[in-house]
Amino acid sequence: MSAESTKNLAHSKPVEPAYVRIAGELRSRIDSGILATGTPLPPERELCVEFDVSRMTVRRALSVLEREGRVHRDATRGTFVSEPRVQLRLGSFSREVTRAGRHPGAELFWAEERSADEEIAAGLNVSRGHRIYALQRLRRSNGEPLALETTYYRADLVPGLLEGNLTGSLWDEVRRRFQLTLTRTSAELEVIVLDSETSEHLSAQRASGGLQLTRRTFTDTGACVEYAVDIYRADRVSLIIERSVDDE
Repeated sequence: MSAESTKNLAHSKPVEPAYVRIAGELRSRIDSGILATGTPLPPERELCVEFDVSRMTVRRALSVLEREGRVHRDATRGTFVSEPRVQLRLGSFSREVTRAGRHPGAELFWAEERSADEEIAAGLNVSRGHRIYALQRLRRSNGEPLALETTYYRADLVPGLLEGNLTGSLWDEVRRRFQLTLTRTSAELEVIVLDSETSEHLSAQRASGGLQLTRRTFTDTGACVEYAVDIYRADRVSLIIERSVDDE
């Protein structure tokens, strides 16, 4: 092989897989509005003809867009453009959904008072056996299930919490009823695979992607009043994290 041929080979770009190219083209059509929210994508056979590829390649491209949350499939009707992901910042779910121009909702699955085990005690900075309130809710946006929240509160800081309104913003309930000032929250974000029970609650495909946000909320006295594990549908929610840049 000549030196010139070797040089050309070294600078040549790798060939883009066909499914990546097809996913990119369909993504551009969705982002530009050519394919609007709720509209069906062309049938697989038409995409095969348009891009001159096999049905397997088309399905692989559609799977990429489905994982991104840009499309969803109906077993009998075809593939449709999904609504854009709901963007939520770290904070009150109710306020963030309202800020996004949507209507928040909550369905209470269970609520109880019990003693803290080791995990919950560590999350709330209390001793094992400390009395806590625990509850689980399904959070909705315009009626669509987006998150499964399992939340724990120190019972000594919010006595009688479970007797109040548990279908709205718990932060608002804590502020209003107990005059607590919430000043800081910390969170750990993990990418997970949804188990069968959570998938069913969230109306998501089994074993699809999820975002797990483990939160702690503190008062102005430094006490941790809330420890929560929130699981979101990764295909329907984008979590926005903002913070100021530290001085170097």
